[in-house]
Formats: sequence, structure tokens, C-alpha cells
Amino acid sequence: MVRIDGSKGEGGGQVLRTSLALSLVTGTPFQMVNIRAGRQKPGLLRQHLTAVKAAAEVGAAEVAGAELGSRELTFQPRALSAGNYFFAVGTAGSATLVLQTVLPALMVASGPSTLVLEGGTHNPLAPPFDFLEKAYLPLVRRMGPKVEAVLDRHGFFPAGGGKFRVKVEPAPLKPLTLLERGAVKRRQATALIAQIPFDVAKRELATVEQELKWKPHELRTEELKRSQGPGNVLWLEVESEHVTEVFTAFGERGVRAEEVAGNAVEKVKRYLDAEVPVGEHLCDQLLLLQALAKGGTFRTLPLDGHAQTQLETFKHFLDVKVDVREVSPEMREVEVRG
Repeated sequence: MVRIDGSKGEGGGQVLRTSLALSLVTGTPFQMVNIRAGRQKPGLLRQHLTAVKAAAEVGAAEVAGAELGSRELTFQPRALSAGNYFFAVGTAGSATLVLQTVLPALMVASGPSTLVLEGGTHNPLAPPFDFLEKAYLPLVRRMGPKVEAVLDRHGFFPAGGGKFRVKVEPAPLKPLTLLERGAVKRRQATALIAQIPFDVAKRELATVEQELKWKPHELRTEELKRSQGPGNVLWLEVESEHVTEVFTAFGERGVRAEEVAGNAVEKVKRYLDAEVPVGEHLCDQLLLLQALAKGGTFRTLPLDGHAQTQLETFKHFLDVKVDVREVSPEMREVEVRG
């Protein structure tokens, strides 16, 4: 059984989710200690516990330590099964992170699967649904598996209440080469508000227009008439010839709309100036896909703590080699080999 120290690297939930995903795919059991030791509230929170239980259901696993607040976990998968699954976080904890825990296994399962997930769909510390739909899943489909996701209800922090559905048609993962972004074909800024003054969205989009010089037709406001709680998210979509990237910022009580928009704008500027196809958050996800495919090459920004944690976690489950080469101060070329 593999033993993993959850305090290493970024010390959060990613090492747990990646370990669960790779354990399901490879059939390798593991024991993790010091779960989320680097966080203000260590141990399993609701969304992490939901991810553990979801992985256990998909992999018919024997589990010890699956309790709220637990800092140790033993996970022994028995048999990976495609099927129809329903997973509810029960809070505004991220349902998208629960999906990313079980999706790699279901993409290589023996048959198609459907999933219904409830919880947070738009959380500050997790990939929002729009990132999954527009940036991540298109790359998954290019690598083989056919995965489609449909959003039924938005779920903002702290109220939650979101829901989305996913269909998975498995296929072997093929290596992907993504070295060039290509010409930018479309840009879209969307300010989404729910139970929030309309002026907030207007000010966010005005900041995008001023700072990025995007045209009025590239700016849109979406107002939700029904939601379980207030929320505001701004996402900036950059669709290029070879890849689409999505950058988000979330409204917070006491933070001015201009500052929220400025956070998203800075991410877009850095991405465009670096001339890389893959941003830092998409990098984490693509690393896992290419490790499972045992091949692939892409260019991205300098690897952050999450990406470094991914690379360390791979070593426990996969026999792959990952080379990271500096092309320029703001560009890295990542090559994965089996």
C-alpha cells in the first residue's frame, strides 16, 4: 500500500483528489496522513468527504477514515464500475472538484456513465462550471473520451444549491501536443449576478473594456432570476485557434467591482503576454490527463505549487517521466513520457 503525506507540496485537497483518481485508474491502494495539513481547517471538509465517498462508490472501495475532520484515510479500490451516479456535497463545497476526482476513472471504464452532481458550481477556490465546459472538457474530447456537461442550476458560495449533469463515453486517452495558441478568434467577458445590484456587473465590464480594450459586443451581463443565494462571478473567455482558456474572478462582500474585474484582467494579460496556450489552472488538469495517456507535450506558464504537487503525486501511482524546460522567463515546455 502506498503511503502519502498530505502535508507535502501545497498541503491542500489536490493531493487527495489526485490520489483518489489515480488509485481508481491503477487499482493501487493508498494510505494518506496529514490530510490538508496546510489549510486553516485541516482534515476532510464536506466536499473532500463527498469526493472520497464518490470514489469509493465508483471503485467499490474499502475505506477507513472517511469522516468529517479526519486527517488520515485508507483507500483500497476493488472494481471500477461504469454506471449512473448521483453525488451531493450538501453545502456550497465544490461539486466540480468532486467530478474531477472520479472522471479520470470513468473515462477509461468498461462502459458509459452518467453523473448528477449537486453543490457549489461557482466557488472562489475551485474551477467554476464554465471553466470545465469551455476549457477543460474540449481537451478531454480531443484526447479520446467524449464527455458532455450541462448546468441545471448555479450554486454560489456560501448558499450552494447548484446542479449539473455529465455524460461520459469512455475511450483510451491519446497523447496531446499543444505548443501554440494560434490566433485569438473570439473574446467574451461575462458578468454573472444573482441577487446583486446590476451596477456591479456594469462596473466590472467597464473595467474589462478599459483595461483590455475589448469591444462592447464582447461584453455581456447575465442576471439569474432564481438562485438559492447571492453571487457574482466574472469570467473572461479567450478562444484561440488551438485552445480556449477561461479566467475567473468572484465578487466578495467589501471588495469593489473594479478590483474583482482587475484580478481577472491581470490573469488574462499575463496569459496573453506569455504567448502560451495553457494557463496555470488548465495546466494542473492537463498534466493529469497526459500522465494517464503516458505522453504529450504542452507549453504553459511557470508551474505553480498545485502543478508541482501533481508531479509528486504521480510518482506514487504511475511510471511516467515529466520534463519541464524553460523556454523563456514566462514560458515552460512540459513533456510527459511513459
